Amino acid sequence: MDRRPGLSARLKLALSYAGFLAVAGALLLAVVWGFLLRHVPDNSRGLLGISPNRYLLVHTFAPAAAVTMAFLLVFGLVGGWVLAGRMLAPLTRIGDAARRAGNGSLSHRIHLPGRQDEFRELSDAFDSMLGQLESHVAEQRRFAANASHELRTPLAISRTLLDVARKDPARDRGELIERLYAVNTRAIDLTEALLLLGRGDSATFVREGVDLSLLAEEAAETLLPLAERRGITLDVTGGAAPAGGSAELLLRVVTNLVQNAVVHNLPSGGTVTVHTEAYGDTSVLRVENTGPRLAPELAATLTEPFRRGAERVRTCDDHAGVGLGLAIVRSIVRAHDGTLGLLPRPDGGLLVTVRLPGTG
Repeated sequence: MDRRPGLSARLKLALSYAGFLAVAGALLLAVVWGFLLRHVPDNSRGLLGISPNRYLLVHTFAPAAAVTMAFLLVFGLVGGWVLAGRMLAPLTRIGDAARRAGNGSLSHRIHLPGRQDEFRELSDAFDSMLGQLESHVAEQRRFAANASHELRTPLAISRTLLDVARKDPARDRGELIERLYAVNTRAIDLTEALLLLGRGDSATFVREGVDLSLLAEEAAETLLPLAERRGITLDVTGGAAPAGGSAELLLRVVTNLVQNAVVHNLPSGGTVTVHTEAYGDTSVLRVENTGPRLAPELAATLTEPFRRGAERVRTCDDHAGVGLGLAIVRSIVRAHDGTLGLLPRPDGGLLVTVRLPGTG
């Protein structure tokens, strides 16, 4: 934004200090002047060298008062300039850091020394903001790189299959079509997941009253055939858990969590428990499953886009997903002002807890 040049904050503060000091000095001199005149008689024709009078006071005190006022004005300007410079020095450092951040350098921190005050509080808040921005930008760059790689893979496979079909006209077209269909389906699933992830990040949805227990029952009913084919017991427990948000997006949260719990489970005989309840102003959804043991440091990274634990990847599974399930869950939960917690179970498997603001 183009602005007309004006006085600097330092100069304004210096003028303010000088003006305040001059006014205070003038008031002090006025009080002294009034006090003296009140006790000195008006005897301008008397013996000037012997008895004090107003005439003598005016001709001796007034020049000294004028010199004092001039000194106070100069002293106020110089002292105000120095004091303003010292007071505004933290703002100069914060401004320099802001300009560096605007030029793309997010790794710089102010680290303003000294005891806590308004400037230190502003500096600490700015450093915290820079840290969050740096983390967010790094996450977005990783996401863009991973998304590009994931989208390139099905396109490269499709091109390879088409090249094979072109060079070998006698090849079975039915097999080729099936493979192209599978690759194309995965590309579509990935694109839809990316769109849903972007929608969750933007938080552009209409909020309405939603009961998490009903969403849990709907998701369990949809995924029950998958659980039965795998020999997984799927249970829904708990009571009503009212929350405010998008029913469609929250249903995707529950569905993704239950599907992950079914897919990443024991080969057979495993269990998945979906529990909902309300604690005061908070509604809680818990999805717990059996399965292989997970290291705590691995569980903390599962919500990153395209991040999969080595033991959780199932390349030959139609329900292996595209690596965005938990990332979508985290995005939607965050857009609903909620929290997401992932805790490995001691006996194997994962406990996922979603907390959302209630409507009660």
